[in-house]
Amino acid sequence: MKELCLIIVLSPLVGAVLAGLFGRVIGRAGAHWVTILGVGVSFVLSLRVFQQIVLGDAPVLNTNLYTWLETGGVAFHVGFLIDQLTATMMVVVTFVSWMVHIYTIGYMHDDSGYQRFFSYISLFTFSMLMLVISNNFLQLFLGWEAVVW
Repeated sequence: MKELCLIIVLSPLVGAVLAGLFGRVIGRAGAHWVTILGVGVSFVLSLRVFQQIVLGDAPVLNTNLYTWLETGGVAFHVGFLIDQLTATMMVVVTFVSWMVHIYTIGYMHDDSGYQRFFSYISLFTFSMLMLVISNNFLQLFLGWEAVVW
């Protein structure tokens, strides 16, 4: 389950990085396809997590992935808390974002910043997922700041 959640979060980030750094190489169509694919993968896997946590009998996942910083006896972790509400919000966030990605292909077709735009909205999806699945206030805060940025 932990690996599944990691893929859900990182898929939009990979799409954002590919569209942002290699947008000129992969072109306009490549930029929207890598970001749509990344968010689509996140949506499908979010449905799987929803099925396991909400509809099934899988236990709540509360795990730390790694320690980000440790100072003065205080440790700051990056981790996941996946319960029924989180699983539901993961499905909502990824589905709405996926639909926005698809809709904006036509909306942005003449824009000069096409590849950059798709990179940014995929990064926004990553930030929303980090906000939703965080298991501590620091990670929630960083996710929120990335969303409003």
